[in-house]
Amino acid sequence: MQKLESRLEQAPSPPVQHARDWNGTDDPDNPRNFPLWRRVFSTLAVTFLAFVSTFAASIYSAGIAEVSSTFNVSEEVAILPLSLFNLGLAAGPLIGAPLSETAGRKVVILITPPIFALFTLGAGFSTNIASLVVCRFFSGVFAAPAVGNASATITDYTAGRYRAVSMGFYYSVPFFGAMLGPLVGGFVSEAKGWRWTQWTTIFFIVAFYIPVLFTKETYKKTILQRRAKKLGVEGPPHVERTVAETARYFATTLLLRPIHMLLTEPIVTLVCLYNGFLFGLMYTFVVASPWVYANYYGFDSTGQSLSFLGLVIGTFLAPFPLILIDSALYQPRLKRFHQAKPEDERFPPEHRLYPALIASFLLPACLFVFAWTARLGIHWIVPITFQGLAILASLLIYASANLFMMESYGPLFGASAAGAAMLSRYTLSAIFPLFSLQMYRGLGVGWATSILAFCTLAMAPIPWLFWRCGERLRSRTKYETSA
Repeated sequence: MQKLESRLEQAPSPPVQHARDWNGTDDPDNPRNFPLWRRVFSTLAVTFLAFVSTFAASIYSAGIAEVSSTFNVSEEVAILPLSLFNLGLAAGPLIGAPLSETAGRKVVILITPPIFALFTLGAGFSTNIASLVVCRFFSGVFAAPAVGNASATITDYTAGRYRAVSMGFYYSVPFFGAMLGPLVGGFVSEAKGWRWTQWTTIFFIVAFYIPVLFTKETYKKTILQRRAKKLGVEGPPHVERTVAETARYFATTLLLRPIHMLLTEPIVTLVCLYNGFLFGLMYTFVVASPWVYANYYGFDSTGQSLSFLGLVIGTFLAPFPLILIDSALYQPRLKRFHQAKPEDERFPPEHRLYPALIASFLLPACLFVFAWTARLGIHWIVPITFQGLAILASLLIYASANLFMMESYGPLFGASAAGAAMLSRYTLSAIFPLFSLQMYRGLGVGWATSILAFCTLAMAPIPWLFWRCGERLRSRTKYETSA
């Protein structure tokens, strides 16, 4: 009898007849258990594809004057294709998110970039300003899913405690692309004309589309559904909806909920206001910087393009202080917290704010220095340097504020908060170019930049408010904030 009981205890338990979750922490299908080389390769692939989206937006700026003369329209109208592309980026999640949820992440990056390339081709062949505006808008719409898909894919690959490293590089991508675009576009436009800014964009799309073809699916629900179908077992629960119910569901989750959070959640409202303004500031530099260096230093078209080097270097360097701050401040405090607290207790997301706390007052200081050193009596390297430092400070604030917001709302409503952020930042980046150049021409670089600096100074206390009152704000939210 004892031998029989012993055999029963040692006998393996029957296999679970469903595939509704990972088979433990070491499940090989879990993207976080993929080989390191695959995770690094895939992260870089989706990140560089996201880079093309903002590169495509800003490279056009170098051809604005030529577009104005080619189509015999005012400079304000010629700026519209730049602004409408960014407006398309704001609307893009309405396409990318339903595709991602129903068919998986890889379908998004397989389908949308070729359509993005086709509309870019149409923009290059446009024979009037109306067709150029329309093609640029839809280029932005189909470029946007790559941005949202990249952040979601990186989250699939990376555990929360290590996320600052990978996201530090990812968050610099929109800024780096937007700053590199005018530099490349200036040389391309001067040598070949404005249409070649669009052909160049297509080359970039193709070059960075090829690597994503070799990535694997990372969306958990899609992976488990495929596993269940292969094994002939029960998969993740599937909700059957009519067309009307599906439309209502996506309208609620993709449009109404992000807008509701934007208007009613103080954390989302303030992060979106701050980060949206930083994107507007970035596109102010895109359209106004060439004018500043041409007007105050007499730069020719080549010099105007090279004036973006300070901004490019600033965005390139930004991930390194983010990683340094994470390793020197965040990780040691996280380790001590878990040693002293129960394993399931949540580490306060306010600790993600260290870079923003450091940079919040550095940004307006750099803007004020840029504002009043851009003059003939002071060497051009000084304003270029402080422009680069200003964009670096912007990225420190942007990245840490986003991480704080995402971790505040957890996986359930963090996606809606991210949707609100994408909507606000690309809407503001569409608006700012429409008045930035006129403001600089009317007020001069000193007072025009000072107005922007005063705005960032007024917003500088926001991360400090979160640091002091973050827990209180989360306790009053209408949305679940579990990890």
